[in-house]
Amino acid sequence: MQQAEGRHADTVIVLDFETTGMSPDQGDRAIEVGAVKLQSGRVIDRFQGLMNPGMQVSSFIEGLTGISNDMLSGAPACEVVMNAFADFIDGFDLVAHNASFDRRFLDAELAAIGRGYSGEFACSMLAARRVYPQAPNHKLGTLVEYRHISSNGTFHRALADAEMTTGLWLGMLSEITLQHQLEHIPFAMMQQLGRVPAAAAAGFLGRAAQHG
Repeated sequence: MQQAEGRHADTVIVLDFETTGMSPDQGDRAIEVGAVKLQSGRVIDRFQGLMNPGMQVSSFIEGLTGISNDMLSGAPACEVVMNAFADFIDGFDLVAHNASFDRRFLDAELAAIGRGYSGEFACSMLAARRVYPQAPNHKLGTLVEYRHISSNGTFHRALADAEMTTGLWLGMLSEITLQHQLEHIPFAMMQQLGRVPAAAAAGFLGRAAQHG
């Protein structure tokens, strides 16, 4: 991986998990992962995999995601899919919408197979709160409609959500570039943007532009 100061926000992997529930600490598992690999703002690869968690999913999860127990019964085990996914994300920083959720499942599933990753996480939801403060809310579906992001209307499937998050992420980078004339937006800056107070976001971006 490049040194931290040399990593750009447009060279990342945008990922999404569908799961049996809210927390791996409560025994929940991943049932699908989807990801889009960006290099200098261009999509260069994608990853999608259903995975069998070794347990039944609830009717609520089936209804939410459209992923049925029948679909999962014929899917590879989590261990198989996550081993391939660990190879896919190797060397890249990572982006997810509500990243704390996806990171918990990524960490848990990779720990179960003795794998890890070298990249860092940024959260598109936290960044969107600063870039689009006037949005009705910062759920992915709301932002897709608010920013007219390309969508096939499918939500809560991993690759579809990762594709929409990619559109949101690239849109935010373009917005910041246009407003602040930043030639390259560092990944670390986007991480920090989500953590600054709302009232300080414009000043933070202005200072970043002066030092860019």
